[in-house]
Amino acid sequence: MARSPLLQLSGISLTFGGDPVFDQLDLVVQPGDRLALVGRNGSGKSTLMKLMAGLIEVDHGSRVLPAGISVSYMEQHPDMSGFATLGDFATTGLEPGQDYLVEQAAEGLGFDPDNAVATASGGERRRAALARLLAEAPDLMLLDEPTNHLDIQAITWLERRLGETRAAFVLISHDRAFLRALTRATLWLDRGALRRQDKGFDGFEAWRDKHWEEEDSARHKLNRRIKAEARWAVEGISARRKRNQGRVRALQAMRADRAAQINRQGKAAMALEAGPKSGRKVIEAKGISKTYGDKVILRDFDLRINRGDRVALVGPNGAGKTTLLNMLIGNEISDTGTISRGTGLELALFDQNRAGLDENASLWETLTGNAELGISGKADQVMVRGQPRHVVGYLKEFLFSEAQARAPVRSLSGGEKARLILAGIMARQSNLLVLDEPTNDLDVETLDLLQELLGEYDGTVILVSHDRDFLDRVAATTIAMEGDGNATIYAGGWSDYLAQKGEEAPRSPEKTKTALKQPAPPKDKTKPPVANGGLSYVEQHRLKILPDEIARLESEIAKLESFLSDPELFTREPRKFSKASTGLVERQTALAAAEDEWLTLEEKAG
Repeated sequence: MARSPLLQLSGISLTFGGDPVFDQLDLVVQPGDRLALVGRNGSGKSTLMKLMAGLIEVDHGSRVLPAGISVSYMEQHPDMSGFATLGDFATTGLEPGQDYLVEQAAEGLGFDPDNAVATASGGERRRAALARLLAEAPDLMLLDEPTNHLDIQAITWLERRLGETRAAFVLISHDRAFLRALTRATLWLDRGALRRQDKGFDGFEAWRDKHWEEEDSARHKLNRRIKAEARWAVEGISARRKRNQGRVRALQAMRADRAAQINRQGKAAMALEAGPKSGRKVIEAKGISKTYGDKVILRDFDLRINRGDRVALVGPNGAGKTTLLNMLIGNEISDTGTISRGTGLELALFDQNRAGLDENASLWETLTGNAELGISGKADQVMVRGQPRHVVGYLKEFLFSEAQARAPVRSLSGGEKARLILAGIMARQSNLLVLDEPTNDLDVETLDLLQELLGEYDGTVILVSHDRDFLDRVAATTIAMEGDGNATIYAGGWSDYLAQKGEEAPRSPEKTKTALKQPAPPKDKTKPPVANGGLSYVEQHRLKILPDEIARLESEIAKLESFLSDPELFTREPRKFSKASTGLVERQTALAAAEDEWLTLEEKAG
């Protein structure tokens, strides 16, 4: 017997005074659905979710919610005006005696219901809104970035809670691990069209890439047909004008189809360029500690960070990750011990609070001169790694339109603000990159690109993040701050850290089903807890590609040495001689570094 839908959208069209946000959009949510809603920043995901919640009136189409079905929506910025405390907001609408449901959620999510709304942070407000939704226990939950500002412990608690619920839910999140663990189907919002695949988020990227390949192939074929038909129209129509008017009309229709196609938004053209190499030692801390009143943040901690290291700080909110980060880079003083920093450090900082952004300044003003972000420029130019660039052209590389250039920063979404800060960081050279919660609000494609850039970055990276997938892809060393002043150093990323603690990362629903069908393999007690003898996934990848990189550098050095062996070269072509000499020195330096890295990784793997 077919089940009745919980929610149905039919023929939805919506504009906000400009281009259509949605055009003839259809959606059905069934009981038990666990849906990931994905799409680029600015594609309309939050708008669609508000429309599903009945908070937006559409231009055309219908929203059908059967009688007796309840829907609750957790928005990114909940309005708590009129409420004294977070608990007052979270318990609104509950039956008498059900306040304990909010208390349970507050404990799991890590906030105090008695905190005043007036002094609560944005993260505390979001957690209270999430507790309210969970306590209401609706038939359909709409969750817009529920993991933002949650630490990994709270994310894990929420993951378990949602995994146990019988309600249907739709999730918007940048956290891949969270989406993989919970979703069974994916809604992809792309250029106003909504597509559904009945597979969890694990299958999204392959599905998206296949669709784009088919789209590119169809566009290429259409372009070839238009070109061929246009040539025929010029060369052959005069003799057969009356008989071939249909073919002419078909050509006009093809041109109209091509003009109507909406080009998909490309990736941000982000680039990281390391400045001059720092010394081998970047930061060394010996016996450092920090206390605020009765609270011990850190005690008797030692750490050495070398050039090229990828170090992640993890732990619950309030454990002191940002405090330790600030001590390491010199923004705070430790109570005891010493911290020494290497020579030639050029620091670039991504601040999770975005304190360097002036909400009232325009994007143009932000990029042409912002001392807080370390950006320099004047008039209509911004200095990008030493080269002047027009500010609008540079903004376009980070997917901002020309119209946005003069708009105030406050008009940007969270993801757009993050991209603006990244534009500032990437405008200058650095050899020490410090990232405090960089993944909040970024879409999957931008996160992919950021991860690739960090993998190729020649400097040192220190980061704080609650994104488990991001940690696995980037970190080579993890410092776990687990409260009471304790900090422990582990090799690898998040999954490596769990393995060394004897824990296991949660699986997605689809992988769990597969695992239940097969007997578990016997445990190999001789296998080291970290893959490949302690190498993180990033290090394993580097060890795999380094031999080819070394061989390429050796080949280039041999060619340059052969070219420079001509005794008449300097007299005949001094510019070529100088350029080749510089190139030879650069490649010899790169070869020495690559060989040194290979030896280090080989020793670690062995």
